[in-house]
Order: sequence, then structure tokens, then C-alpha cells
Amino acid sequence: MNINSKIIYLIPILLIVLSLVYIINFMFLKKQAIDENTLFRNYINEDIEKESKEETNTIISQIPIVETIKETERMVKVKELKKENSDIVGWLEIENTSINYPVLQGTDNEYYMTHNYKKEKSKNGSIFLTKEYDWTIPSSNLLIYGHNFNNGAMFQELLKYNNKSFYNQHPIIRFTTITEDAEYEIISVFKSRVYYKSEKDVFRYYYFINANSEEEYNEFITNSKKASLYDIEASAKYGDQLLTLSTCSFHVKDGRFAVVARKL
Repeated sequence: MNINSKIIYLIPILLIVLSLVYIINFMFLKKQAIDENTLFRNYINEDIEKESKEETNTIISQIPIVETIKETERMVKVKELKKENSDIVGWLEIENTSINYPVLQGTDNEYYMTHNYKKEKSKNGSIFLTKEYDWTIPSSNLLIYGHNFNNGAMFQELLKYNNKSFYNQHPIIRFTTITEDAEYEIISVFKSRVYYKSEKDVFRYYYFINANSEEEYNEFITNSKKASLYDIEASAKYGDQLLTLSTCSFHVKDGRFAVVARKL
């Protein structure tokens, strides 16, 4: 075989080899491009997903959390009354009785004994919440005071709870503020008095505003139930918001009459 014949023979083989190299290189580059493209798309998707989540979280974090409170007509009235006197904290009512008054809270427990809700001098005074009640906690017991007079004003009808039949007809007390319109179920009715400091082991219900412990709360409930003039099935458990109505009573010197209820 001469040289020319060898060259002619090798040319096809060389072309085949070059073609194979080209094909292999092409496939490699294509695969590499595909892999790079896949990685790029994954990166973009992850970045978009991350940005989307961050944007969503930002949007969510910017949405104000609003508690929807259904405002009743009574709540609106209390709000309007507060414009006239900011000391008005609520409205108290016992249905089908004369007890249907605004409740005030002053900086002391004397002013509203001799002034009405318009801050005018009045022998009847007002129904008022003890100054010690802290709305920011809130305290455990809404201790509310009022005079009672023979003219039927203020808390005069509260004394009718002496009779269980009256309790049976009026077991619910309604107390409305600008934030809620709540009902309270009576759990105890009792007579008491203002005790001397020297007297020990007595139930000073008028000192109980906020429970410092579950034990203190339960002790108040136990003493209230024990002092009750008659058995009432309803009771309260630790954490229940309480309401106590207190007025003067003339069964003894410095006598007091109290009705305790818990929020439903």
C-alpha cells in the first residue's frame, strides 16, 4: 500500500474520530449548560420564594390586629356620658328595680358620696366604684358603693335582697362599660359591718379588690358564701371577675349590706 492509499484510508477514520470528539464535547457542554440552567432556575425560584415570603410577612406584620367588639346601645350611652364627665366608668342596672345608674370613680371615696354624676352637690350622692380598683390589671373585684334612702334612691332597693324571693326574681346584675356589656350572677348576699382594727378573724369584705393569689381569692369566695343569708347554688372560681355592691345597713352600728356576683 503506497502513501497515498494510506492517507485516503486514514481520512475517513480521522473524520469519524473528529466527529465523535465533537459529538462528545457537544453533549458535555449541553449537559453542563442544562445543569447550570437548572441551578440558576432553582436559585431564582428560591430567591423569589424567599422574597415572596419576606414580602408576605412584611405585609402581614403591617396589618393591624383589631379585636372586633360588638358595641351595644348601652356602651354607646356610656361613651357619650364620659364626654360629660370622664369619671363615669360604667352603668349599673338591676332589671325591674330602681337601681339603674351611672357608676363613677373618683380620686377618693368621699367626693361622690355628696355629688351627683354632673359633679353637682347632692345628698343622694352617686353610685361609685372604689378608687382602689385598677382597670389596667384589671382588679378582681368591682367594689361599688351607694347610699340607701327611704325615698328609694340609689341602693335602697338593694336591701330587698334580705328576702330570697327577691333574689329569685332578680338574680342578675348588669354592668356596662365602653368596652363590654356584661351580666353578673349573684352568688352571695350578706349583712356585715365596719370592723375595728383590733378585731381579729373577721371578714372585711370591703378590703378585697384584687387577689394577690388563688388562695386569697378562694378565701373571699368561701367567706362570702359562709356569710350569705341564704343558700345560693351559683358560685365563682379563681379567675372569675367579681362585682360587689355595698351599702349602709342599720341592723347594727356601722352596719353594711353586700351583694356579691360573678361575671357570666
